This record gives sequence, C-alpha cells and structure tokens, in this order.
Amino acid sequence: MDTKAWIIVGAALALLMLAVAGVLLVRVLKARKLLVDAGVPLHNKALVWAAVLYTVSPVDLLPDPVYLDDIGFLLLALRSLHAAARAAGVGGRPERPVESGRNLVP
Repeated sequence: MDTKAWIIVGAALALLMLAVAGVLLVRVLKARKLLVDAGVPLHNKALVWAAVLYTVSPVDLLPDPVYLDDIGFLLLALRSLHAAARAAGVGGRPERPVESGRNLVP
C-alpha cells in the first residue's frame, strides 16, 4: 500500500477510536450519578474506580498507543454498574418480570 492509503486507514482508525471514546465519556458521565446512589452495591462502584485507575495507570496489558484494553475495562465496569443499578431499581427503568417465557406486562 502506498502512503496515501496508510494515511486514510490511520485517519479512519483515529475517527473510530474517537467515536468510541465519545460514547465512553457519555456513559461515564451518566454513571457518575449511580456512584453516589445508596442502592448500588459497593463492589460495583469499586469496580468502576478500579477501571478508571487502570486507565490512567502507566502499566497496561497492551502498549499505550493501543487503548483497547483500557476502553474494554471501562466498558465492562460501566456495564456492571448499570446492571447492578437496574437490579437495585436505581436509575433507569427496571427489567420487566418474565414468567414461563412470556412477559407479564403487555
């Protein structure tokens, strides 16, 4: 591949990483309220803070130009926090009960 093609591939990857980072930032800001709610278990809150510390830590599983491990840990922690909040009935809508494969609410 020539230089122009590498520049296009690099720009596309940079834009993709920027988009993922933007989505992650929005999710982190939404999760900020859940971190102070009393109904969310402490271990889920601690998991989010551990993921944030891992993200800013100089020790990584993958070298720093590749932020996939950092983004993955943050997304996993946020997903866990939101699931715990839904289970506790805090923030967002609770899951609907299911009985014998059918929803009770139409």
